[in-house]
Amino acid sequence: MTPLLSFLKKNPLIILLLALPLTLAAQLLGWPPVAVFALAALGIVPLASYIGEATEDLAYHTNPRFGALLNATFGNAAELIITITAVRAGLLELVKASITGSIIGNLLLVLGFAMAAGGIRHGVQKFNKRNASRNAILLALAVTTLIIPSVFSKTISETGSAHVETLSIGVAIIMLALYGLGLFDASRTQESPLTYNLPKKDLPARTLAMSITILVLSTLGVAWLSEALVHVAEAVITGLGISEFFLGIILVPLIGNVAEHLVAVQMALKNKMDLSTEIAISSSLQISLFVAPLLVFISLLLGHPLQLVFNSFELLALLTAVVISALVSSDGESTWLEGAGLLAIYLILGLAFYLLP
Repeated sequence: MTPLLSFLKKNPLIILLLALPLTLAAQLLGWPPVAVFALAALGIVPLASYIGEATEDLAYHTNPRFGALLNATFGNAAELIITITAVRAGLLELVKASITGSIIGNLLLVLGFAMAAGGIRHGVQKFNKRNASRNAILLALAVTTLIIPSVFSKTISETGSAHVETLSIGVAIIMLALYGLGLFDASRTQESPLTYNLPKKDLPARTLAMSITILVLSTLGVAWLSEALVHVAEAVITGLGISEFFLGIILVPLIGNVAEHLVAVQMALKNKMDLSTEIAISSSLQISLFVAPLLVFISLLLGHPLQLVFNSFELLALLTAVVISALVSSDGESTWLEGAGLLAIYLILGLAFYLLP
């Protein structure tokens, strides 16, 4: 096997880095918006993977407390950058849909693929039942913080009013405070639901300086590609005949999280189902308790206030994902059929979202 093939086998996503110069060419030569969108999306995938790997490497080079903080903060960096760019462009419905899509994607798509792939290879897989129960409770609490403003806003006043804005800001403050408590817990224990740690042997060996350089360059790359992606989003919506809602709830979360999704499936294939479930749960908690409330305050600075008010379809999807994933993981065991069931629910929701006007 040649050195190039050996390198590609270790990290097959690296080939998608070819999308970076192609995206630049597409912008300079005026290629169709769909082509620019597709190339930018493909380019984000390997960069998001490098952000995750560099963060894990930095966590190993630092003390446990700072490592936990890094993992929890940069766990969804790629998607945070994409959504900040969308907020600046005023695509608030896309941003809220991406928050919902990330949570249901982790709980249904990622867990589904992981359980199905791991179950086919290893049969019945076991994971920590106590942790699964604790994580299910925390997920229910986190999603409840997103549901309450949506429900109460309809009684308080019309969406967009000062009262609803105050409610969103107040809830965001409380969510960030809860997230801070989670970080404190992560600094004291190795089993915090807000963060996970990949085994060192599953990461490439890098120096501290190299990890920092990769993290900075990858973050800048994602920022540039996110700008390109969001710039053509409205043209893509019109050209493909899809809704802004579908783009946000299905496509944007996949673009920002596909690398992390693959890691979860890889862990399941290695019969490390505990770690696989931790990746999905940690990412969901980070989105609901950190990314969503942080976007509320960033949106105020950018002049496009984002309110934590979701439509009934999003609320139904969130409740469904939390309840189904909690039921499936409650016994501390998983099978390929349970994974197939989670994937089926995700596909049904995706079809329903696609058909929404």
